[in-house]
Amino acid sequence: MGARLRVVLDQLVDVVDADHADAAVGITAGLVATAPSGCAVDAIVPAGASVPVAGIGDIRTLGMGRRELAAAWQLGIAPGVGGGLIHSPTLMAPLVRHDRVHDNHQTTVTVWDLRAWDAPELLSKGNAAWQRGMLRRAVRHADAVVVSSHAVAERLSELAKIGDRVRVIAGAPPQGFDVPFDAAARRNALSLPDRYIVVSGSPSGLADGIRGAVAAGLDAVVFDAPEGSEPHYVEVASAAGLPERRAHVRGVLSIEDRAAILSGASAYVATSAVAGWPWRAVEAMALGIPVVAVDSGSHRDVLADGGVLASADELSEAVAAATGDSATRLSVLAADRSRAFSWASAAERLWALHADL
Repeated sequence: MGARLRVVLDQLVDVVDADHADAAVGITAGLVATAPSGCAVDAIVPAGASVPVAGIGDIRTLGMGRRELAAAWQLGIAPGVGGGLIHSPTLMAPLVRHDRVHDNHQTTVTVWDLRAWDAPELLSKGNAAWQRGMLRRAVRHADAVVVSSHAVAERLSELAKIGDRVRVIAGAPPQGFDVPFDAAARRNALSLPDRYIVVSGSPSGLADGIRGAVAAGLDAVVFDAPEGSEPHYVEVASAAGLPERRAHVRGVLSIEDRAAILSGASAYVATSAVAGWPWRAVEAMALGIPVVAVDSGSHRDVLADGGVLASADELSEAVAAATGDSATRLSVLAADRSRAFSWASAAERLWALHADL
């Protein structure tokens, strides 16, 4: 199979979603490392970008920034892209009309989650609208849509007539995700206590995880709070029984800070049931941190036996157990499950997908 697969790396300059940007670099490095004999990986990048992946072949720099490209591609205008094999690690792709049966052109895109449909309050109005519009284009023109779990595939099939063009390829932790050498200093700089759990999710479900911290007698650190939402999150924690001084709300953090915080946590609690890739749960498993998650399709798919699944009503009891007698066992199970996910294995499946197409 001699081919050149071009990967869209749209967030090298203007990062819209840090998780998507990290995943794009990870899958690209995996594609380079696992390229079949005679195959190569090229890149499509916006103006002003440099590619942080070794081994990339041709780099096609388009004469627009990311925002201009996003607008053009949403309208089906793909200047300077050409044909061939194209994969986008997000919905940001040059999706144009072509004969999916007879053309030699292939375009595949990735849908990491369905927040734009099931939890639009977690996104800006513009971002949610753009994702919905690009999914409509993907349904019309993409040769395949890659999703992160079977639960996402099932939900996507309910939202759009995608047929058999859905493929499940799991993600992985960010490249090099590990406990930083200065983890303790980073936690001190963020004014964190000695003992705590980490909780993530929207305000509507966060209270269930916060009650777990109360049951365990620990503080709670909240990840990924949207900018300006900190007071509301603290109010949610207070209403759930956790004093304000014990609720530590943080926004979007660097990979190193996340790893430092997770490595010091007694447990990680995922409270969102939205169909999507559970980024933080996978990171916690990679560090061997006990994981408790609200029972959902995506959590069942990804965590499997690497964490504890519980209903919202049972979440606090599960957190108390996970931070007590079950902690050591759950730590081992989490670390074992994390080995199922790597960008190399994801890349091998993506190469196979393009070979099948």
